[in-house]
Amino acid sequence: MAITKGAIKAISISQKRGTQKTNVPKAHVEVDFGIKGDAHAGNWHRQISLLAVESIDKMIAKGAKVVPGNFAENITTEGIDLLGLSLGSKLKLGSDAELEVTQFGKECHNKCEIYEQVGDCIMPREGIFAKVIRDGEINVGDIIEIIEEDD
Repeated sequence: MAITKGAIKAISISQKRGTQKTNVPKAHVEVDFGIKGDAHAGNWHRQISLLAVESIDKMIAKGAKVVPGNFAENITTEGIDLLGLSLGSKLKLGSDAELEVTQFGKECHNKCEIYEQVGDCIMPREGIFAKVIRDGEINVGDIIEIIEEDD
């Protein structure tokens, strides 16, 4: 059985696409938009990206010099099995915000800086994407829980 609770390890946003994300202590997520202030927000299926710190640790073990946010993920999670979810699964972040999983992984069009360092990048395989289905404030350290899993 998948672990159904975890925590927000980091929140990262960028002002422009193609630039490195900056870690922030809190953020506001908006329905059909994403994280307010993030360049990747908008009315589409990949409003918010999530990656587990456990995935980042795999890259560190391979010699990558990386920290949460370096993979351009918006939310770095800890202790929840993101890859155990299915499309349509719903997650609650903090006291109000809710996301629905819309995509697993992504195609990597360019070899990123991380790939250049160690010959691999985990985000295309282990990153997930979601859309916001309920507004809310999120903070580093908030609980993330699976509230509904589609089979």
